Amino acid sequence: MTNRASLRVVCAGAGYFSEFHYDSWRRMERVTLVGSCDRDIAKANDTGLPAYGDLGTMLEEQSPDLVDIILPPTAHAEAICTALAAGIKWIICQKPFCNNLAEARRIVAEANSANATIIVHENFRFQPWYRAIRQALDDQRVGDVQQATFRFRPGDGQGPRAYLDRQAYFQEMPRFLVHETAVHWVDTFRYLFGNPLAVYADLRKINPVIAGEDAGYILFDHPGGVRALFDGNRTLDHAADNLRRTMGIGLIEGSEGTLTLSGDGAVRLRAFGETEETTLHPPSSWSGFGGDCVHALQSHVVSGVLIGSALENTAEDYLTVIAIEDAIYASAGTGRKQELDRI
Repeated sequence: MTNRASLRVVCAGAGYFSEFHYDSWRRMERVTLVGSCDRDIAKANDTGLPAYGDLGTMLEEQSPDLVDIILPPTAHAEAICTALAAGIKWIICQKPFCNNLAEARRIVAEANSANATIIVHENFRFQPWYRAIRQALDDQRVGDVQQATFRFRPGDGQGPRAYLDRQAYFQEMPRFLVHETAVHWVDTFRYLFGNPLAVYADLRKINPVIAGEDAGYILFDHPGGVRALFDGNRTLDHAADNLRRTMGIGLIEGSEGTLTLSGDGAVRLRAFGETEETTLHPPSSWSGFGGDCVHALQSHVVSGVLIGSALENTAEDYLTVIAIEDAIYASAGTGRKQELDRI
């Protein structure tokens, strides 16, 4: 916790997704954006902030309280080490965090030694429909949960130009569907049901122009007998006016009822044995990304820094997500279920 009434924030990265970060920071009364850094200085200039091509120089000149790292995983470790060397105590870092578990553990250890806190920008659990689902589960609205399914269908992975107009590096990632995307639901499922005890995965590549997998099934065994299925395929779509709002549809089934998540962000409850549904969360009217989950996460971090409220998704906690990811790939490689009792 800082003794400041507000925070000076700089951002490292000015690519496609960064626009949601900058927009969120600008809406916060207790935050002042003081710099943007990108190796493409033109992109940093486009933010309207003091622009830099070198992170170390920006940190030295602007003396921020918090650094928001909005870069691909290949750049995370170097950027974090630069921030730690500059004495920064609060860092937000995009997911997927670092290149691998060993690197992530090393970076977490270095942050701990510097008495610094890293929060991974894993924002899907902050989407309002998942908050509504969590509340319904806490209130026992569906009784004992037995099964959950999410059908991931963003419809953006077809053809030779897949991802090139938004995040071109997607095509080159050797681990794609799980490392870049399904980690959102690894974290969301653990948020809803607890850390899984085992995983089984069957992954495949459909679009030949990309390096990694873009479809597959992942089955999670959660405590209490809950089984969750991530059914992902980036080449298929779902019924929604905005395919990137929820990126698919969800179903959570319990002994006393069923929750459904539709592509408009609505969460509905049907009691066991009934046909009518009750709306627990209305369709989302937010035109930006994911029900304004970026703003929800960043507001959560600001509260943690300024008033000391408990923080979700610290990097140390997020190591569990990376370990689960590794188990998923191990299962896909061996064709066997992987136990997670040692996480």
